[in-house]
Amino acid sequence: MTTAELEWAATNTTTQETNVTTMKALVYHGPGKRAWESKPRPGIQEPGDAIVRITTSTICGTDLHILKGDLASVTEGRILGHEGIGVIEQVGTGVSEFHVGDKVIISCVTACLKCDFCRRNMYSHCRHGGWILGNTLDGTQAEYVRIPQADGSIYSFPAGGDEEALVMLSDILPTGFECGVLNGQVKPGDTIAIVGAGPVGLAVLLTAQFYSPAAIFMIDLDEKRLAVAKQFGATTLVNSADGHAAHHVMELTEGAGVDVAVEAVGIPATFDICQAIVAAGGRIANVGVHGKPVELHMEKLWDRNISITTRLVDTVTTPMLLKVVR
Repeated sequence: MTTAELEWAATNTTTQETNVTTMKALVYHGPGKRAWESKPRPGIQEPGDAIVRITTSTICGTDLHILKGDLASVTEGRILGHEGIGVIEQVGTGVSEFHVGDKVIISCVTACLKCDFCRRNMYSHCRHGGWILGNTLDGTQAEYVRIPQADGSIYSFPAGGDEEALVMLSDILPTGFECGVLNGQVKPGDTIAIVGAGPVGLAVLLTAQFYSPAAIFMIDLDEKRLAVAKQFGATTLVNSADGHAAHHVMELTEGAGVDVAVEAVGIPATFDICQAIVAAGGRIANVGVHGKPVELHMEKLWDRNISITTRLVDTVTTPMLLKVVR
């Protein structure tokens, strides 16, 4: 949701609804059901909380999985969204790194920085947070949001930064980098394939280039997305609309397959493509959110010396990525 959209929503809200205790928010009401409606404004509940007035938010592929009913943890009445830029309106007594008036980037993952998982850089499994925004806690597709464990869960917004660009640091860019590139162990000279040219797939494409792969195949059924992927650095485009993407990749690699296959959609068909194109000794890095079972073709993979990784983004690379995009 852009700044302009939030401003439109504010100016089209009745006087009765724009009092100091309510706000507008996008609310989940079960599979396929959502509404832009009035909800109570959040307040400070714990010393580590911050209340942020949202100026820019966006939609994640995970939100689409939620709307399809793929995530049972998201219950009816939940405010959606886990990405955003905003200005701090209130802070709890335990917040030491941020102050009222600070402009911040909201991390999709809440981190206490103290528990055993956080000390292992697994913020996504924080015992006092993790991925809770828009999941088990009201999220960022609203005028205001409560951010628990604020010192570990928001980042200072750089002066002069572009909100609609930097909101990608909330989730999409670190997700592509950590779950796709780092888990896939992309190395100089590798041939990699990214299945899915949506925002996260494009984030994998951008950050994979940190490691100078020899070739990057982008696989998708949408020509417009593939065209963007070409602009972002993909060396070979494969349109999967004909159902033969794996065959095309194997032909283009002379039967060898790819060193790294990144699944960036979250459906069985795209995971199947990854299994079919990974080379001996290669890696499959799953990024997509899966709401249905996938079939693991162990009868074909058992002797291929491959690795399969899964991960929920930990956002441990966000400070580094923030330096890169400044």
